[in-house]
Amino acid sequence: MAAGSRVSSSSKRARLNIFAGYALAAAGALLGAALLVLSLLRPTLFSGPRGVAQDAVSPVTTVGGEVRSGSLGILAGIEGYFRAGAQNARLKREVELARIRLGEAAAVQQENQRLRGLLGLAQEGSEPVAVTRLVSSTAASPRRFGYIGVGSSRGVTPGMPVRSARGVVGRVLETGRSTARILLLTDSESVLPVRLANGEAVAFAHGRGDSLLRIRLINLGLNPLKRGDMFVTSGAGGYFPPGIAVALVEEVTDDGALARIIADPAASDFVAVEPIFQPQAVRAAAAEPPSLTE
Repeated sequence: MAAGSRVSSSSKRARLNIFAGYALAAAGALLGAALLVLSLLRPTLFSGPRGVAQDAVSPVTTVGGEVRSGSLGILAGIEGYFRAGAQNARLKREVELARIRLGEAAAVQQENQRLRGLLGLAQEGSEPVAVTRLVSSTAASPRRFGYIGVGSSRGVTPGMPVRSARGVVGRVLETGRSTARILLLTDSESVLPVRLANGEAVAFAHGRGDSLLRIRLINLGLNPLKRGDMFVTSGAGGYFPPGIAVALVEEVTDDGALARIIADPAASDFVAVEPIFQPQAVRAAAAEPPSLTE
């Protein structure tokens, strides 16, 4: 009997708990329905509680919004950083290409200026036999030769003067059909008659195998030369016409000067091959050894 009474009492409590749960659920539903009806009939009735609730959760929502804004700002900053890096790299490439294009344009402009200078020479004096590139020249030996890209097929013959827009370069020494070898003014075997551009002094310009010429005055005595004086061709000998720039005095010596050539072969891309100035005089001296003597 005691065991049966304990079972029946626990069953009653369970039923009471279930009934209480249903009753509370029903009461909650009725309360909710009543609140819903009141909110529909009088919307302003719960404005106060809603405001209090909003004030209570406002700090949390504010912090959440700031976190979202901050995270978006960080992401935007990272994206902007990588985008700026890509833009900078692209701009650097564009600037580099622009610099290359400007360099090429400057080179073309300089080449055009040299060609215009050679065309001016052709208009001022006799028409050149050919205008061509100075292909190469020796620079580490007392013997200084240059090579041009025209030869006998273009009418080039040994002895013809070769000059750039700046002045004397040398004269043709040997010819092939499409190339020619030039004895440069700086060769140790070259000798060129010259005169002072602004005076009456005459001299011979001897090559030294470097960028300097030894100027030896014909009339020894009081040396009239000074630093900066310019020597030009005298026209003697028949190879070069008179008045072509040759060299500028660098250092005065007892018998003349050391002078720097004006038309440096290393800086002469284009050259003009001209006819011999006085062929008769050259033929008269044909028995003499080859040199730059005019």
